[in-house]
Amino acid sequence: MRKIRKNDDVVVIAGKDKGKRGNVVKVLDNDTVVVEGVNMVKRHTKPNPNAGRTGGIIEQERAIHISNIALFNAASGKGDRVGFKVLEDGRKVRIFKSSKEVIDV
Repeated sequence: MRKIRKNDDVVVIAGKDKGKRGNVVKVLDNDTVVVEGVNMVKRHTKPNPNAGRTGGIIEQERAIHISNIALFNAASGKGDRVGFKVLEDGRKVRIFKSSKEVIDV
């Protein structure tokens, strides 16, 4: 079970986009995630008529390391660390470290 999952609302805590919020679009294997609107880069692409792709400068999101983001806690309005807890019925759930509040039920 991962601490950060797809569609989580996260806030960037380090780097050039510090303070920005967004949803996780993709979680990659090497401890990196793609967050919408964060770590935007310009990519120069060649046209490829066979693939139906036009050339030009495209702005897209790149991966950011998981240590540079924190899960957004709506109650406190800030990013928060994530822990795990096993409930009485045996389910393992994520919790916020500061308030011990269950994230996903």
